[in-house]
Amino acid sequence: MEAIEEKGFDESDVLGRLGDSYQDIRGQDRKDVDWRTESAPKLMDHLVNTHHVHLRTELPQLSDLLTTILRVHGASHGEVLSKVYRLFHNLKMDIDQHLIQEEEIVFPVIRDYVKNPTASQLARIVDLNGELMKVHDGAGDILKKLRRVTDQYRVPEDVCSTYETTYKKLKDLETDLFQHIHLENNVLIPPFEKQMM
Repeated sequence: MEAIEEKGFDESDVLGRLGDSYQDIRGQDRKDVDWRTESAPKLMDHLVNTHHVHLRTELPQLSDLLTTILRVHGASHGEVLSKVYRLFHNLKMDIDQHLIQEEEIVFPVIRDYVKNPTASQLARIVDLNGELMKVHDGAGDILKKLRRVTDQYRVPEDVCSTYETTYKKLKDLETDLFQHIHLENNVLIPPFEKQMM
């Protein structure tokens, strides 16, 4: 921090740029891995350590930001913000439950099956996946509604920077969730379903 001050740089700008660079590098790491060729346990570790951690950080922050902008801009943008607030909190509730279900039930069953495969565990994985797919579909529907209600996350001209930050974070959440859902729906689970055929 002293070096930033000595050079006369804006501390928040420098820290923001460092954070953006870190996110870019983190994103490159994820893109370089072909998860179709990795083991299920390694993919589940990635899902928990990357996507689940991200959600547990971002969801509470977004909740606070949405509460703030609803209070500040509710008089002029209340119709849209009330819908966004409601949709987001429905999504948050579903995701919070979903993460627990994956970490405490689904992923342990998959890990047990990988170590010691049995037909009953395989059937349980496929059944559990049916439940996961419903949650994934529901989350996808809410994300599409959020995009529609916010007019593609278009920020009104008469609002504060917190409003802009909130919409950017909602858009980033959408990107991360769709990537997360893709990895589960199209990479993690299909090999187990094929074994049932």
